Amino acid sequence: MWHPAHALAKAVYDVTARFPAAHRYGIATQLQRAALSVPANISEGAKRESAAEFARFLNIAEASLAEVQYLLLMSREMALGPADRIAELEADAAMLARRLHALKVVVRRQAA
Repeated sequence: MWHPAHALAKAVYDVTARFPAAHRYGIATQLQRAALSVPANISEGAKRESAAEFARFLNIAEASLAEVQYLLLMSREMALGPADRIAELEADAAMLARRLHALKVVVRRQAA
């Protein structure tokens, strides 16, 4: 789960580096921070002592990923970067969201 989240974060950095200068310190940095939060929370949660704590960090990662999804949509609609590449990232984020949610469900069952 961490690997696709890490790949998405790297790809977000690549795309946002091409955003117009006027947006680099607004939506670009917010998108970067949200994208970095996903693998960071997966990593931190995996090292926690209990399944319940891991599930909590997976939930935080899901929330950050939802923010990434919205900011990618906004970036594409504002034509801040290559629309085709941003659409690919949106698809990657949607797949990651499904997988992350499924993992959270399994971990929550283990915690119960």
